[in-house]
Amino acid sequence: MTFQGTRSFLSNVMRTETLFAIGLSVRTACVSTLLCFLLAVPTSFILERTSFPLRPVVETALELTMSLPNIVLGLSMLIIFASPFGKALKHAGFPVVFSQNGIVLAQLIVNLPFAIKLSTAAFRDVDVKLEHVAGLLGASPFRQFSTILLPLSRHTLISALILVWSRALCEFGATLMLVGVTRMKTETLPAGIYLDVSTNDLSGALSSAFMLLLISALSLGIANRLTKKNVRWSRHV
Repeated sequence: MTFQGTRSFLSNVMRTETLFAIGLSVRTACVSTLLCFLLAVPTSFILERTSFPLRPVVETALELTMSLPNIVLGLSMLIIFASPFGKALKHAGFPVVFSQNGIVLAQLIVNLPFAIKLSTAAFRDVDVKLEHVAGLLGASPFRQFSTILLPLSRHTLISALILVWSRALCEFGATLMLVGVTRMKTETLPAGIYLDVSTNDLSGALSSAFMLLLISALSLGIANRLTKKNVRWSRHV
């Protein structure tokens, strides 16, 4: 990157609109990722460590959701939340359509199946015999979960959390359908790129895209490092 290009990049990144988009993207990604794992971890534990009649149906639903384009998921959510149900939520003080709440919800719906898959894989790597031995020694199921399963899979879970956060930061298709793109209101970084390209501001679009690239690369590096660390720890155990 040349000196002139660096100055242009910094000036674009420091714009009020770009800073707003970065802040909104980070906030919504953090909230949706936290919600993802509050739901994904217990769901993954049930899928991996228990048997129930509807398990194939749940797994098929997860696979189907992951295979659908994000824009289709966004359209489905728009239909649901534009219905009387969504209007009732709005009257109750929780608007979704054309609201920042919708950004969090879109990221959550898109990434939850992915988070469940990653959490399930993390639990699958832990030898279930360790939990059985702890149970024979008198440990309750919750104690087995909190003192054996979670510690042994923590690095992989943290790695998965980082990857899901990065995906949430870059999510656009479902968000576009559910909340639209409004400057300085529902403008995330990907939405900012879309708006800049629409107005022929290629310099601003490239700056925002480069920011996303840097963040994604950093997230991927941290996630890979944690995964390798977890592999070494599992071998040691």
